Amino acid sequence: MATSALLILAALVGACIQLTVHTLRPAEVSAVYMLGMPPLHREEASRVVNRVAELLSMFNPDGIPQHVDQTSLQTRSLLEEAEELSLSLSHQETEWKFVLLFVPADSMCACSPHVAAEVNAAVQEVEAALQLLQRKVHHTLVHVVVWSTNHQEENRCECMSDESINQRLLKATLLKTLQDSLSDALENPKWHSEKADFTAVLQSAPAVLEHTSDSDLNQLAVQLWTNMIQPSTGQAEVMDNSVISIPCPTQERPFLRTQKNSPTERAMKASPLTESFMGTEINCTDRSPSPTTPTSVHELRPGDIKVVAAVGDSLTAANGVGAKADNLLLVINEYRGLSWSIGGDEDISNVTTLPNILREFTSNLTGFSEGIGNQNTPTAFLNQAVAGAKSGDMVKQVRVLVNKMKTDPHIDFHNDWKVITMFIGGNDICDFCTDSVFFSPRNVVRRIRQALDILHSEVPRAIVNLVELLDIIPLRDLHNDKSLGCPTWFVSLICPCVMKPKERSSELQKTRHFNGAYQLAMRELIDSGRYDTHNNFTVVLQPFFRKIFLPYLEDGRPDRSYFSPDCFHLSQKAHTLMARALWNNMLEPVGNKTFTQDFTAGIELKCPSESNPFFRTAVNSNYTFPGPPPTPAPVTNWGSDFSCANTAPSNTVPTSAHRIRPADIKVVAALGDSLSTGFGAKAKSLLQLKTEYRGVAWSIGGDKNLETVTTIPNILKKFNPKVIGMSKGQGKWQTGFNVAVSGAKVSGIPGQVRRLIDIMRNDSKVDFKNDWKLVTLFIGGNDLCQYCNDRASLSPQNYSHHMMTSLDMLYKEVPRVIVNVMEILEIEGLRRIKRDSLGCNVLQQFVCPCFLFPGEDSPELAEVKRINRELQTETEKLVYGGRYDGREDFAVVAQPFFQNTVVPVNADAKPDDTYFSEDCFHFSERGHADMATSLWNNMLEPVGKKQTYNNFRNSRNSIKCPTEENPYIFTRVNSLPSSTSAPDTTVTKAPITQNTAQPPPDCTDYVPVWLAAVLAVVGLLIGWGITWLLLSCRAKRSKGTMTGAVEMKGTVF
Repeated sequence: MATSALLILAALVGACIQLTVHTLRPAEVSAVYMLGMPPLHREEASRVVNRVAELLSMFNPDGIPQHVDQTSLQTRSLLEEAEELSLSLSHQETEWKFVLLFVPADSMCACSPHVAAEVNAAVQEVEAALQLLQRKVHHTLVHVVVWSTNHQEENRCECMSDESINQRLLKATLLKTLQDSLSDALENPKWHSEKADFTAVLQSAPAVLEHTSDSDLNQLAVQLWTNMIQPSTGQAEVMDNSVISIPCPTQERPFLRTQKNSPTERAMKASPLTESFMGTEINCTDRSPSPTTPTSVHELRPGDIKVVAAVGDSLTAANGVGAKADNLLLVINEYRGLSWSIGGDEDISNVTTLPNILREFTSNLTGFSEGIGNQNTPTAFLNQAVAGAKSGDMVKQVRVLVNKMKTDPHIDFHNDWKVITMFIGGNDICDFCTDSVFFSPRNVVRRIRQALDILHSEVPRAIVNLVELLDIIPLRDLHNDKSLGCPTWFVSLICPCVMKPKERSSELQKTRHFNGAYQLAMRELIDSGRYDTHNNFTVVLQPFFRKIFLPYLEDGRPDRSYFSPDCFHLSQKAHTLMARALWNNMLEPVGNKTFTQDFTAGIELKCPSESNPFFRTAVNSNYTFPGPPPTPAPVTNWGSDFSCANTAPSNTVPTSAHRIRPADIKVVAALGDSLSTGFGAKAKSLLQLKTEYRGVAWSIGGDKNLETVTTIPNILKKFNPKVIGMSKGQGKWQTGFNVAVSGAKVSGIPGQVRRLIDIMRNDSKVDFKNDWKLVTLFIGGNDLCQYCNDRASLSPQNYSHHMMTSLDMLYKEVPRVIVNVMEILEIEGLRRIKRDSLGCNVLQQFVCPCFLFPGEDSPELAEVKRINRELQTETEKLVYGGRYDGREDFAVVAQPFFQNTVVPVNADAKPDDTYFSEDCFHFSERGHADMATSLWNNMLEPVGKKQTYNNFRNSRNSIKCPTEENPYIFTRVNSLPSSTSAPDTTVTKAPITQNTAQPPPDCTDYVPVWLAAVLAVVGLLIGWGITWLLLSCRAKRSKGTMTGAVEMKGTVF
C-alpha cells in the first residue's frame, strides 16, 4: 500500500512540475492576445476575443483578461504586429500566454485568377510571424484562425457580382483552400518540436461572422473556445437553439489543444470511384423509332428524340461529379459531360446519363453537354443549368435555352422532338429560413410555373421532365457521423438552413415541413393539367427523389462514395443511379411511378415494351388530373374542432404546478396590451378599429364556444366547463380577469398585476388560495415600436426590470398559478403586410414607427431588429434564471411560438392580410384564433422542444391533446427526463443573451474519492511537507479541471 501511494504521489508531483505547452490548462493562461485584426471588422473581432478571454477568466480570475489594441486604426502587417507583441512581452518570461492569430479572407477575391497567389502570400506571412514569435516569445500557445464574413473589401472583387457564378461555393472553396494551405504549413514539425514552451496550431474550422448581432458574436466565441480545448467524446447535444452550448475540459482531456496532444484527424476518403462500374448494360431489344415522326407527345418513343436539354442548379451543372475523393477543391469544377440528365461524355459503356441511354435508341441526338466548364462554355450546349441557381433563375435559364434551340443550325426547332429536364429547388430550401415569404412553397412553385409557361407557349414538340425536389434532410446523416470526416463547416456555408438546425429542434422540423411542402406544391402544379392543352407538349413530374434512403456501409456508417468530397454534391456513382432512375420514371405510368431513391439497391434499367413503347404521359397512362382543389366554402367563423379524449381532471386537487392537467385550471387571466384586449379584431372599417373585441381575444376571450371562436378559455371549457375569468363581448363591460390595457408598455404591467390580484381576491367565485389559475402575459410591442423615440427608458434592461417586478408580485402573492410569458413577436415580418387601403397605407407606419419607417438594410432597422431579439432573450433569461423555482405551486413558462415570424401567404403567394385588422398591424379574429392554437400547443410541448414559429394555417384540427404519457401542462421541471440522475455530459447550457455581468458556467472541479485516503497514507509516510506540495499543485490545477453537466442560470455574455 505504501509503495502504491508513493508511486501515485510521484506521478501527481511530476505532473505538477513538468508543465509544457502541450499540458497547458486554461487555468495556467495569464493573458490573451490577438494578432491579424481583420481590417473591416476590427470591433467585432475584438468583441469575440473579449468573450473568449471571459471564458478563460473563469479558470484564472486573477489573470489578465486580454490585451488588444482597439484604438490604433493604422493598418499594420501581421509581421509588424508580431514584432510589436514580442517587444511588449519581452519581460514576461514565465507567464503563459494565449495568442489568437487571425488570417482574414475577405481581402482575397474568390473568383480572381490570382487567388492562389493571394493564399500563398497569406500563408507565408503567417509563417514569418510565427517564426518571429517562436524566437522571441516564451511560454506561448498560438491558435491560428481563418476569419471571414459575408462582406468583401470594397472594389476588391467585382467578379463576385456576376449572377452566373455560385458565389457561396466560390467563397467556401476559397476558405477551404486557405484552411488547407495553412494546415499543410502548420503540420511542419518545426512548430511542434520538443521545445516545451511554444507551439502553433490551426483551428479546425474558419470563423465565419454572418451577422454582427451579439448572439452571433457569442456563437462565434463559443466556436473558438470549443476548438481551443481538447476534443471530448460523448458530449450531450443541446437541441434548443435558444441556448449556447459551452463545452468544458474534462478530467481525461483537460488541456488546451495542440497538435501533439490532439492530432488533427484526417478526413476519411471515400472509396475510389474507379472501383464502381459507371456504365450501364442495355438489354432492350426494341430500339427502333416510330415508323413516321409522331405528331403527338403521347406517342413518343425513345428513338424519336432528337434534342436533349436541361436547366437547374449545381446538381445538373454536375459540380464535383468527377472530383477525386480526397480533393474537395475540385467541387467547384462543373463536370457537365457526366451530368445525369444531360451529360454526353464517352458512351453508355463507361458513363451513364440520360443522353447516353437515348443514344442507344437514336444515332443523331444533339444538345448534350461534354467536358468541364460553365453554362457559357461551347461544349455545355443545351445544359444551361447554373451552379447556385434558385427557382427565380428558371425564367432566365429557359429564355437562354429557347433562344439557343431556335438559332442552332443543327436543330429543326419546329419539327425535332425534345426532352427537357428541369431540376430545381435545392438552393431555395437551403435559404428558406432567411426569408420564409420569398421562399414559401407557393412563391417557389410560382416561379417554376413561370418558366414552364414559357416552354409551354414557345417550344413545340417537347416533353418536359420536372424532377421533384429531393428529400434533402437525410444528407445531414453524413455530417452527423464525425468518423467520416465530412467538411460540415463548408456545407453549412452552402446550405445553412438545412445544415445548421440541431437534431430534433423546431427549426429542423420547420425545414422538413418546407421540404415536403415544396414537393407537394410541385405535384399540385402538374396535377392541375395546365400543360396538357395540346398534343405536342406536356410536362411530367418525375418523383424518384421524393424519398431518399441514404447508402450505408457494412459497418453501419453512411457510404461517402456516393458523394463528392464535400459530402453534399453527388459523385458520378450517384449520378449513374440518378440517370437510371430518371429513365425508369419516364417509362413508368403517371400515377404509378417510383418515388423513392434507394442508393444501396442497384437500379435495373427498364425497357420499352410492345404494349407500352412510349414515354409515359398523363394521357397515355389514362391518368385523370385531380385538377385544382375545390374552392372552400366561405368561412363563417374561426372556430376549431376538438378531438381530445383525455379531458378528466386530476383525482385530487394537485399541490404542484408541475402536475397540472388542463381540467385542473379553474381561473384564467390576462395581462398585456392591445393584442390581449382584442383591439380591432372584428373591425370591418376604420371606425371600428378602436373597438376592443375582448370576447375573441386569443388568450382570454370567452365568446360563444370553441366551435365558433378559438381562444384559450374556450379550449379549456372543453376540459372544465366551469372555468371563470374570461372576457366577453366588446369594451369594458364583461372584462372578467382580462386587465390588459390597449397601448400599454411593460412599465404598466406591475399596475395591471396589482389590479388583477385585488379583483381575484375580492371575487366571490374564486377560491384564491385553492383554485389553480392560468395567467397569460404578453407585452413589449409598444416598447419596441417606440424604442427609437426613447432608447433609455425603453431599453431591454428596463424591460427586464419591469417584467421581473411583475413576476415577483405574482410569485409572492398569488398561490397555485401557472404563468405563460409570451416572447415578443418578431415584428419584422409585419413590414410585408400590405393592403390597398387608407388604414394600411397610412396608419400602419404610425402604429409602429420605429420598425416600419426605416428603410431596408438601414442602420436604424438593424438596431431595432437587434432590440427585438434582445427583448426575447431578456424574457427567456428572466423566466428560466431560477428566480421563480422556490415554490412548488408556482411555475412560469416562456412560450416561444412568436420567436420567429413566418408571414402567412395566400393562394396568390402574397402575404395574407386577412390575419390582420384594418391597420395591417393588429390581428384580426382569424389571427387571434391562430395565436390561441399556437399558445395552447406550446403549453403542451416540453420546454426546450417548443415550436418557435407560427404556421398561420388556421386548420380547424390543429389543437393538440394531452396524452396518457404526458397529461400535464409542461413546465421546465416536468420537461426534464424522469430519471433522477443527471446524465454524464460535459456541456454547459446557457440562454443566449448579451448580458456580460452574469455568473459564468460552474464547471465543477472533480476530486477523485480515493484522493483523501492516499493523502492520509502519504502524510504518515513522508510527512506534511510533501502533502503541502501536493495540495499546492491541486489548488493550482483545480481551476482548470472541469467536468459534469451544469445548467447555467446566467451566462458570461
